[in-house]
Amino acid sequence: MVAVPTNMKTKYLINSKPVIGCFLKKAKYLFLLFMMCTPLAFSQMPDLDQYNVVWTKQSANSSESMPCGGGDIGLNVWTEKDEIFFYLSRSGAFDENNVFPKFGRVRLRITPNLFQNGNFKQELKLKEGYVEISSVKNKKKVSVKIWVDVFKPVVHAEIESDEKLKVEAWYENWRDKDLTWTQSGQTKASLAFRDAPFQAVVRRDSVKFEGQSVLWYHRNRDESVFDFTVRQQKLDSVKDQLWNPLKNLTFGGWMGGNNFKNAGVSQGKYVDTEFTARKLESKQAARKQELHIVLHIATVESIAQWKSGLEQIVQSAKTTQTADFEATKKWWNAFWQRSHIAINRHQKDSTSAAWQVGRNYNLFRYQLGCNAYGSYPTKFNGGMFTFDPSFTDKNAPFTPDHRDWGGGTHTAQNQRLVYFPMFRSGDFDMLPAQLNFYLRALKNAETRTKVYWGHNGASFTEQLEQFGLPLATSYGWKRPQNFPAGIEYNYWLEYLWDTQMEFCLMMLDLEKYNSEDISKYLPFVESCVTFFYEHYQWEATSRSKSAFADDGKLILFPSTGAETYKMAYNSSSTIAGLYSITKRLTELSDRYLSPEKRKHFEKVLKSIPEIPLKEKNGHLTIAPAEAWGRINNQELPQLYPVYPWGMYGVGKPKLDIAINTWKYGADRAIQKNHISWHQDAIFCARLGLTEEAAEITVKKLSNAPRRYPTFWGPGHDWVPDHNWGGSGMIGLQEMLLQTPDDKLYLFPAWPKDWDVTFKLHAPANTTVEGELKDGKVLSLKVTPESRAKDVILMLK
Repeated sequence: MVAVPTNMKTKYLINSKPVIGCFLKKAKYLFLLFMMCTPLAFSQMPDLDQYNVVWTKQSANSSESMPCGGGDIGLNVWTEKDEIFFYLSRSGAFDENNVFPKFGRVRLRITPNLFQNGNFKQELKLKEGYVEISSVKNKKKVSVKIWVDVFKPVVHAEIESDEKLKVEAWYENWRDKDLTWTQSGQTKASLAFRDAPFQAVVRRDSVKFEGQSVLWYHRNRDESVFDFTVRQQKLDSVKDQLWNPLKNLTFGGWMGGNNFKNAGVSQGKYVDTEFTARKLESKQAARKQELHIVLHIATVESIAQWKSGLEQIVQSAKTTQTADFEATKKWWNAFWQRSHIAINRHQKDSTSAAWQVGRNYNLFRYQLGCNAYGSYPTKFNGGMFTFDPSFTDKNAPFTPDHRDWGGGTHTAQNQRLVYFPMFRSGDFDMLPAQLNFYLRALKNAETRTKVYWGHNGASFTEQLEQFGLPLATSYGWKRPQNFPAGIEYNYWLEYLWDTQMEFCLMMLDLEKYNSEDISKYLPFVESCVTFFYEHYQWEATSRSKSAFADDGKLILFPSTGAETYKMAYNSSSTIAGLYSITKRLTELSDRYLSPEKRKHFEKVLKSIPEIPLKEKNGHLTIAPAEAWGRINNQELPQLYPVYPWGMYGVGKPKLDIAINTWKYGADRAIQKNHISWHQDAIFCARLGLTEEAAEITVKKLSNAPRRYPTFWGPGHDWVPDHNWGGSGMIGLQEMLLQTPDDKLYLFPAWPKDWDVTFKLHAPANTTVEGELKDGKVLSLKVTPESRAKDVILMLK
């Protein structure tokens, strides 16, 4: 097969616009010649079995668990002291304190116990999406298959053996009595209570035997975080206009099976937490036994309504199990067909950093797939896979419900990194879990704007509760009386509204990538732009006679460069976001925008200031802002015009300025890092800096210092750190494919010694798939074929 010429070097893009144009014409010509003269094959999905996680020794504790899930349910599964355990979690469960609690823990024991001194194996089977635990002892085998239905909130444990066995199953619940938070650090599970003039009380669940099964539920009491947040922020006058997602929220579950009966109640303690267990056991020994767990969440007027909904799911789970498993396997198979990146797959080497990067990319994508259809987004601080917290922080001897940075609390800069990689991976059906989060809370955010400042637009803060109001501790429990209403009294978060625009970008990109009708999202996008346009005129006229600067541009003060550059004037990250989203609005078709609205947003676009630049160490760089008062965090927002906003980078003018910003633009050494939400690998990939991008990506996506390879963290956050994994995914995708101006730049920052097979998505319903081996393109397929003309190969 003819190889694509490899002498097209990225360095040509750094010099000047004429050179860029010349280079692009040459690259496109060579590629089209290659396409016409070569009978191309296309990449096949790699054998996922090589990425399956396999353990041949049992785990020491819950920190050595592996994820398993589907739909919107996540399990931590592990085998300890010859017993199988799994935590139960489902997206969308929040108690009165806005904690995101587990649904409990299940423990399984078989008799006779073939796991004791047996030949043990626990395997996550990625292609089918389930965990299998097996053991062989005295030539007798037992196998336990644990899987989650993608389309129903049901967990199945299927036990098969060569001999008849009995099974004991415990449902373990630690919320068997009210618990008042009195220990330092407990409020990190719901930050609204930090510095609050009262203590949080975790209310007990209702748990009982019902028939030959276990039933449990938690129904939120009337008073919740929502109520005291509204009071604190002096919004009582409009409380009846505000959406309250915690009211009447009821969640819980059912555990049972055809061959199980009730076997009593016991007490115990696991790690730091006492619990009450309700035990089911086999009625009779059998070679095949099945246990079902149904998790149900609903906002209802009564417990009876909740139970009725639960019963419908229970009956379905009992009667359609075989068909449900086939449908679930089919979904996971299709999930892996959408997209993949496999590095050095022909030479499996678990010690190789490059191979680990490819394997862990796919392992982490599996974690995201477990909450494909959640009513709430995958939380950056652990997703659905947190475990006993003292294994993450020895100073947190709390219940398994604990995680730092809250449950219903939303931290926007972290969350965006969990969902941006879904565009390249083609997981468009998974995006509504995140985007609808903002859509539901839109009216609340607009209402608070109107109350505080009397103008229009949505003011979503960086840290907020799921009902769209600022987190109470960020708003400030100890606010000075004269501090401006509506502004967070917080060293890091004051005046930080920028990140709402990144979710606007996701909404707009749904149409750009997948031709989706985004009509329902347009009110959010328009409202976000309206807020900035009207609010900064309000800010200016509260201090001056004029709402605009001499050049007719908005005066973006006080603003902020992420959480780092505070009391900023014309922050570059704010300008880049506002310009990019407003421009995208004006480019929408008449289907979405009336002539009057188009004219208005064109006016807004003209009012946005230019990105500020500054000389640093003799080099022209992007400035964080025209001026600022202090620096107090470690983001690098002067490179946000590179990512996510794409105003600078490969294929764009003035690339040298952006590269200078990476090399010389940081004001503090800690602004460059690889952990958690740091975007350094993404920046370097967008700038065509191959060596730097690869080096940082290896740090990002190499094995975590835990038994399961992608349980990264805690870094700045918690374990498993999902914005660590998300930012790593984005960086790797950008090394392979970039799409400035809807062109298809292939291998813009890819190391020539990393063989790769890939399939990625691009704008205009496009997929690009191929294989690179020994620095040569062996196969390439662009769908639709009409997009082949837009491919620009950039192999170094």
